[in-house]
Amino acid sequence: MVLLDDLTQRLQIDDPEERRTISNVSWSQYEALLSDLGDMAHYRVTYLDGVLEIVSPSRRHESGKTQIGTLLEIYFLETDTEYFPTGSTTLRKEAQQAGTEPDEGYCIGTDKEFPDLAIEVVVTSGGINRLELYRRLGVREVWFWQNNQFSIYHLREEVPIQFAQTFGYEAIDHSEVLPNLDMNLLAVCVRNPNPLAAAKEFRQGVCHKKSSWVYPTTQTT
Repeated sequence: MVLLDDLTQRLQIDDPEERRTISNVSWSQYEALLSDLGDMAHYRVTYLDGVLEIVSPSRRHESGKTQIGTLLEIYFLETDTEYFPTGSTTLRKEAQQAGTEPDEGYCIGTDKEFPDLAIEVVVTSGGINRLELYRRLGVREVWFWQNNQFSIYHLREEVPIQFAQTFGYEAIDHSEVLPNLDMNLLAVCVRNPNPLAAAKEFRQGVCHKKSSWVYPTTQTT
């Protein structure tokens, strides 16, 4: 097992998307590593049942997450949707032995301890199962951006039975957290390599459609 005391010194990552996984890590060691890393955005740390995963995001990864975040903020503004961004804030529950830092996170309607929506940009597959992780954290909906498309999962069961293979989440075509959002339009604009052109196209599309939308009511829980 890699000793965590000098882990930050030993992480000399050549591949910008290299993933390191360490087993048999205690919760106290996980928290100590988070404290040691501080605000170093270069590393993303995930923990589940004693398994620690550290990823150094690539430029492609960071570009994708930023593009998605920019477009969603345009959507919130144009539709007058109350939102509270959580960004890559560390989400953790010791009792559930789970902790992670999503690429983007949002509370909708009211601010909450854990976001209603978590977004993951997947450049390299494998590692800790994110749906199991987010189920334990009680995140209602999870989006994965992978291979230039979105996969959307909505939490149905706290104890997975019917949706055991997807850890209590159901795969859906359209967001239930943001039901009026055109996910196809969002995906097209995220794929656009020109951020300014993408933002203009998305804003125009949102403005064109919003007159026929039914807006969600403000949540109180």
